[in-house]
Amino acid sequence: MGAWEWLAPGAEKGHQGGEFPARPAKAVTSESFVHIMAHADDSLYFMNPELEQSIRSGAPSVTVCMTGGESDGRNALTRTPGYSRMPEKRPEFARARINGLREATAQMATGDWLSPWTVEAVSLMPGLEVEVQSLKAAPHIQLIFMELVEARYIKNPVRECLRGLWLGATPTLTTMAPASGPVRRAYSYSRQQVIDSLTAVLDRYRPTVVRTLDPTPTHLAKQPHYADTPPELQGIFSHDHQDHTASARFAQAALAQYWGRKHARPTAVDSYVGYEVDTLPSNLDRPTIDHKVKILDVYGWADGKDCGDPNGCGDRKVGARSKDSRWSFNLRHRATGTQHWVHPLPDGRLVAVALLDGQAQCWTETRPGSGVWSGPVSAGGSMLEGQVQALRLNDGTLRLFSVRTVLPGPAGGKDYRREIVSAAQKGTDANGTPSFGRWESLGSPESDPERSLEVGYPVAVTGKDGALHVFVKTWEGGVAFRSAAGDGEWSEWQQLPTGGGKPVRVQDGIDAAVDAQGRVHVVAADTKTVHHWVAEESGDSFRKADPTRLPATTGSLTLAPLKGGGMRLAMRQPVTARVVIADLREQGGWRVTVQCDAMGGYGRVSLAQGANSSTVLAARDDKGRVRLAAGSGRPGPWVDGGVPYRGTPALAQDAKGRTVAVVLGMDGRLSSSRSQGTAQAPFGDWFAHDGKVLRDTESS
Repeated sequence: MGAWEWLAPGAEKGHQGGEFPARPAKAVTSESFVHIMAHADDSLYFMNPELEQSIRSGAPSVTVCMTGGESDGRNALTRTPGYSRMPEKRPEFARARINGLREATAQMATGDWLSPWTVEAVSLMPGLEVEVQSLKAAPHIQLIFMELVEARYIKNPVRECLRGLWLGATPTLTTMAPASGPVRRAYSYSRQQVIDSLTAVLDRYRPTVVRTLDPTPTHLAKQPHYADTPPELQGIFSHDHQDHTASARFAQAALAQYWGRKHARPTAVDSYVGYEVDTLPSNLDRPTIDHKVKILDVYGWADGKDCGDPNGCGDRKVGARSKDSRWSFNLRHRATGTQHWVHPLPDGRLVAVALLDGQAQCWTETRPGSGVWSGPVSAGGSMLEGQVQALRLNDGTLRLFSVRTVLPGPAGGKDYRREIVSAAQKGTDANGTPSFGRWESLGSPESDPERSLEVGYPVAVTGKDGALHVFVKTWEGGVAFRSAAGDGEWSEWQQLPTGGGKPVRVQDGIDAAVDAQGRVHVVAADTKTVHHWVAEESGDSFRKADPTRLPATTGSLTLAPLKGGGMRLAMRQPVTARVVIADLREQGGWRVTVQCDAMGGYGRVSLAQGANSSTVLAARDDKGRVRLAAGSGRPGPWVDGGVPYRGTPALAQDAKGRTVAVVLGMDGRLSSSRSQGTAQAPFGDWFAHDGKVLRDTESS
């Protein structure tokens, strides 16, 4: 880690004008990013703009490309005249893709696509070499190429690929040395050696954030048929590349191994939806898409400029096509996040619960309203994934809900599944931090392990009578729930009715809330509209409400009761990413009531009804920062000066009745800002959990 401690020299002036202004690389050591992916363009398509935000933050940013992506060795579009007669040059094409990724990375980091790199062969494991490239102008930015052979088919089951190795269908997988590189020979990896190699990367760079592709992509509605598929390679085919999915699962196994050892700082994990975004509404705004496409054009060698390598300067299979690809129009986390992870304790102190190292972690205010937090202290759990919701029960205690991944054994195979889990508060420790009991499994509405992998993230509510309800998206795209009365006995999983027998196919990102009359409301979006269910009293059966007639959204919804009756819903418009509010009045019928000022961004919006019937919003802007808005009845303009964060902001009321916004930073620290109640300065400074002022929201 000593390599991170220096201040890197300034970047050279960029070759492409002011679009990507060059700036000196500033070393930041409080956070570190590791990206694990299958192919050289995966992070550019599916992790950007967050990839660029981390690269330009000054923090160490390391990208691990697991396969060579060599395809058929023809660096051209298949419609190119004479394509079938082109020679297959796989080592040369793999090198061209490496060149494209490093040029795009240099562009994001320094503004100069030709900014030079140092290249060396490094042994992550004894007897196995990988290629490591470090950007000279910013040595804390590195690329690691393992060069395992790719599947060469998106779905066709083959043994010699990452999926075959993960499932145990092949005992080893070989590499292919790219042309003109420091690694001169091919190697052979066992399943465990791949896991150990990724674990060595985690040990070496000690990331605070790990980013992977989606380990549990959505299945194809129409399953393809491949004749003579061996039993060990059979399974449900998803709307993603098999290399993408396998790379993410290897990353999960490496994280489990890494978390089982002592390491210096906790790690958060984000997983990104891959090819499936092709079927979903665009959740980025046009300026963000345009910028993302320009980075992809560098990778795709769209301008044909000479980089000095006869093997090629980019991936012409991508070329200039990214402007027309829906992969460029989205950034979607598989876990949609929840705003319900901060609550007041009976003594007025706030408690926050979030996931680090696959466990729930608790932070507690040192005194009511202080904005200074102690912790984190482990609340238990293992291999918890994506998000954790904290639910405040009627007696003032908390109950936690999350998803747990159960990994297969060392030999691979298909014993890989997900389950909904929960833990109840049992008391407080000597410092006043809540303590929790054993995490119990609530099972899954899908009994088949493979189908359970697509079950969504839990959303829970407490009725006025104390009954608990937990909701999840099912494999088929419906919504299932379990309920528990005051005695703690859980019902079996049940399905929310579809209404008229017509099935629904919702996206994850559902929400639930209880209105002033005690009715339980559930909302979920498909690609065209929002669906609504309601139970007249918390113990009653749910019914499908009348059609909302609300327009399409980007997926994630946030629901909150209005104090005067009715419900309020926050969501984002496709294409514009604009935050929109819709209301359900007591007279019935949903109606869009507010379109907020455009600020770009993506992801779930947090919504709360504050004091004096004010509406408070927290959302991500186009720079990855949290932005706040508040107003009487409807929110005012977005307040500038927010801080970068991951996940979803939380909104809660402190002991003095002030609305508090809390976010989890990339370094695993909490930051918070409190409402001040004036139109000129609706929120105060952002404070780190140790009380340090991070950003002045009035002057920024």
